[in-house]
Amino acid sequence: MPARTLHLALPGPDATATLARRIGAGLRPGDVLLLDGPVGAGKTHFARSLIQSLLPVPEDVPSPTFTLVQTYEGAGFDIWHTDLYRLSSPEEVIELGLLEAFDHSVTLVEWPDRLGTLVPTNALTLAFAPHDDPDQRVLDITWRDPRWDDRAGEFSA
Repeated sequence: MPARTLHLALPGPDATATLARRIGAGLRPGDVLLLDGPVGAGKTHFARSLIQSLLPVPEDVPSPTFTLVQTYEGAGFDIWHTDLYRLSSPEEVIELGLLEAFDHSVTLVEWPDRLGTLVPTNALTLAFAPHDDPDQRVLDITWRDPRWDDRAGEFSA
């Protein structure tokens, strides 16, 4: 299937958090979100907002920059938040247990380029980019798997 892309403007952090909650509401086990973009583009803010929206009891959601993986118990499924920036090879992804998480959990992956050939074909890619206005972001959401077609309306609602 050819890739589909949705281009969005996010006028500020609140818009990013709102989008994260909308996308989060439709997630189910086996969904993988690849969060791409440079440092400071909004990946962790998006992930934190999405994860907090899925937790039955609010808790702190730190960046997994140093721990590599943070896991959470959502309502009915686990949520994995990973930051692969410090990895040097795709083999390290296997050691973290991410391949199993891709199948059974909701998984958010920051720095997905570190996955190499292990990128799941059913993943939703969210490519964040800075804007001239420091509070704004530009976001391209791309997918190939038809599982996202019906949910795409939630991305820009």
